[in-house]
Amino acid sequence: MGTGSDSRTAVERKSERELVVTRIFDAPVHIVFEAWTRPDLFMRWWAPKSMGVPILSCEMDVRTGGGYRLAFGHDASSAMEFFGQYLEVVPDARLVWTNEESEDAAVTTVTFEDMGGRTRLVLREVYPSKEALDEAYYGMEGGMPEQFAQLDELLLSLGANGETS
Repeated sequence: MGTGSDSRTAVERKSERELVVTRIFDAPVHIVFEAWTRPDLFMRWWAPKSMGVPILSCEMDVRTGGGYRLAFGHDASSAMEFFGQYLEVVPDARLVWTNEESEDAAVTTVTFEDMGGRTRLVLREVYPSKEALDEAYYGMEGGMPEQFAQLDELLLSLGANGETS
C-alpha cells in the first residue's frame, strides 16, 4: 500500500463504522466530478500505483439506479472485481453508491464543494460493523492519499491539455 504521509489528504475515523477522507483539489468542481464519473479518466487515477495491480476494465452507468463494475489484476483469470449501484447522482455536487462485492462493504458518499476554482472533496464510507471498518482502514489510510495524489496529477494534466468536455 501507499503511505499515508500526504498531509493534504485527511483520513479520519469518525465513529466505529464511519471513515471520512477530505482533500482540496486545485481544479474546478466540474473537472473533479468528471474524473470520478468518466471511466476513461477514472481508470487513470483510481488504483494506487504502488500496489502494482492495474485496472483491467471500468464500466460506469453514472445515474441514480445505474451501476458500476471495476476489475483489477494482471489478467482476466486473476481479476478482482468491485461493483455496486449508484443510489444518488447530483452532477458536480454528490455521488452515493453501494459496494456490493462483500457482506462487509460500505456505502460511499462523495461530495464536491465549489471553492472558486478549487474543489473540496469529502469521501465518506459507512460500514456495516466496526470489524468491517477495521479491516478496510489500513488500505484506506495508505491508499487514499496515494490515489488522491494521482488524481491531483491527472487534474493538472487535464487543465493543461483542456482535455475534458
